[in-house]
Formats: sequence, structure tokens, C-alpha cells
Amino acid sequence: MADARSPSDRYRQGMATRRRVLGDAHVDRASASATPFDQPFQEMITEGAWGTVWSRPGISPRERSMITIALLAALGHDEEVAMHVRATANTGASREDITEALLHVAVYAGVPAANRAFKIAKHVFDKMDAGEAGGGSHD
Repeated sequence: MADARSPSDRYRQGMATRRRVLGDAHVDRASASATPFDQPFQEMITEGAWGTVWSRPGISPRERSMITIALLAALGHDEEVAMHVRATANTGASREDITEALLHVAVYAGVPAANRAFKIAKHVFDKMDAGEAGGGSHD
């Protein structure tokens, strides 16, 4: 952020994008749980990931979802995979889109990574279908 008193334009844009993708409830929980220890991290991801990368006009939120889920699955970041699968309700990425992204993971990052991600996505979709929030991450 620009300073402790006024958020930067990139931070404000990032927070708006973060809320649009992850939902107010998730962002409110992450913000409420921030401490002086991790507040700089929260600010960095809001400005960097959400205000810079996710706010760029070059590709759609749907496409960003697919890329993000594939990368997170390939790297084994299970909580983040779940969070971003839930976010597809806001980004327009369909279940078929996620299947296609995870097939790429299988070919380029390995079958075990894709297998784990498919299990996570199925679990999240089951919870979403049942109207449950599901677990998640704090970012």
C-alpha cells in the first residue's frame, strides 16, 4: 500500500477484483484474520496478484481461473485449488473448463497431481451443489 493512511489505487483495484472473484465473505474472513505479522502479505497479494495480474484486461476471468487452477494443481497447493474451484462460480469457468485444465496438468505436470486436483474439485463441487461453503485458504 502507498502508506498506512491511504490505500493505493492498485490496492483498491485489487480489493475490488479479489471480492469479485473470491466473494465478499471469503475476503472479509481473510481481512478479519489478518494480524500485524501478516498484514504486509495481505497487502502484497491484494496489490500484486489481484490488483496487477487478475485485473489485467488481456484475458477473461474464466481463462484466469483455468490457468490458476492448473498451476495450483501442478504445484500441489490443495487449499488454493479448492478456493479457486469455488471461485469459478464467480469467474464463469465451467466444470468442463476445469476438466480440460486438469487434463493439461496430467500431461504436463503428472497424473498424480491431476488425480489429486480432480478429487479436490469433485469434493468442492459436491459441497457447492449441496449449498455448503467448504474449506479454504486465507489469501
